Amino acid sequence: MINSMPTPRVLPSPSLSTANLPYNRNPNDFQIERSPRPVAASKRTSVYGGNPFLESDYLFRETVSKFLVVKDRPTTVSGRIPLDPSHLVLFFRSKSGITHSLDFPIDVDYNTPPALDVLIAACRPHPSSNVDGLDRESLYYPSNLPLTTSLEIANHPILEAIRNTLFPALPTGHYLTVSRDQLEVVAVGGRMDPQPQELRNDGRSATIIVTLPVRFRGGALVVHDPEGGSEKYDGRGGKSGDIEWTAFVADCDYEVETVTKGCRITLSYGVYLKTFGPSGLNPDPLINPSDNFLDLLSPIFNLARGRKIAFYIMNDYEVNPSEVLAEALVPELKGGDSVLYHAMKYYSLVPELHWTAGGYIWPIDKTVELSNEDISLNTSAHGRKAMGVVNGGHRNSPAMRGAFSMYGDQDTDGGETLRMRVEDSGGIPLADADIVVCTNWDPNAPPAIGKARVPFVSGGELERLVVNVLMVVYVA
Repeated sequence: MINSMPTPRVLPSPSLSTANLPYNRNPNDFQIERSPRPVAASKRTSVYGGNPFLESDYLFRETVSKFLVVKDRPTTVSGRIPLDPSHLVLFFRSKSGITHSLDFPIDVDYNTPPALDVLIAACRPHPSSNVDGLDRESLYYPSNLPLTTSLEIANHPILEAIRNTLFPALPTGHYLTVSRDQLEVVAVGGRMDPQPQELRNDGRSATIIVTLPVRFRGGALVVHDPEGGSEKYDGRGGKSGDIEWTAFVADCDYEVETVTKGCRITLSYGVYLKTFGPSGLNPDPLINPSDNFLDLLSPIFNLARGRKIAFYIMNDYEVNPSEVLAEALVPELKGGDSVLYHAMKYYSLVPELHWTAGGYIWPIDKTVELSNEDISLNTSAHGRKAMGVVNGGHRNSPAMRGAFSMYGDQDTDGGETLRMRVEDSGGIPLADADIVVCTNWDPNAPPAIGKARVPFVSGGELERLVVNVLMVVYVA
């Protein structure tokens, strides 16, 4: 008789219910725990049907777009001048002819200097002011009365900051100058209505407003750009001794909010664009050729009437002639090149800059574009035939020399191929252009000719074609 062991039975624990477990209790299955699902958020009405992810993405992209509009085209910039207010003095002459000086800093609630009362009494209300009562109007000091200050804008890099921020694409050779505009006063309880750009229609590129160290509250400067945006500056500077300045481009309007305490006094300056040559964005030069320079140039023009003459540019300019036109160098002209260009304009002539190399000249609207193909590959019989080289003979034009001699004793076929490339890129012989190049015939005088270089491939190696610049003018 075989005794068998009874099979034990596993009873569930009375304190554990399988219905409450997050996984299946079958021992043959994996035990997987799942995180509880969050309670669904309340539905919101939107153009995306209440989807919070799509709506958030739209708001993010819209916010980025608004930011980039301001970032890509800044219209205002502000900074501080580290200046001890006690070193600032304002000198002015009243209508009675007496000269006064106004020392800073000023707190009108504590002690009002008598000179400040005289200054305010001499001011006039802005034409755009619509507030009743002279004590509530914005005022400005008349331009016919002398006024000066010990603050010199040129002693601080404000113009450089304005150029880098508001005019980053300003070409080389263009510079910003500043001229004091007017002094403006807004007393307690007053405000300045929007000042449209038409009131500053004097050819300026920007406006600078410097807030003088007079204690006040309220009176924030608000600048409105043409796109409808606005920037607000309180004008009270930062740490003690700082004077705030704000600059904005010419097509902006500005206003001053109500001054709740004290008095706000500002100096405005006009920023103007100048060049060292009569060309570019503003043909108002900063230099004039000397009388001796003009006396030496006049006989050349008299002897060359009815002809085209040209002068080599003497300075080097870091440009690639295959990428830019020679005319692009006009704002960058320096030294004698700039003086000569201006002198030609002085005689009402129209100078033009052209690329030239190896006895060829390119039209004013052409760059020196040489193909990237290896010129050594064109010296085969097929290549020679394509160039017009038949029966071992060459075209009537001689091989490249002069500016092309830097390539050493290359074979005639290679020089002819380079010549073909030059002609294909638009170059024409100087003889055909009927231009007289003015050079120094004194053999002892060292040549002063600026150089630029155009890369090309020859024999599997990178070579560079030396290119010069000619200033060409027709003398009527």
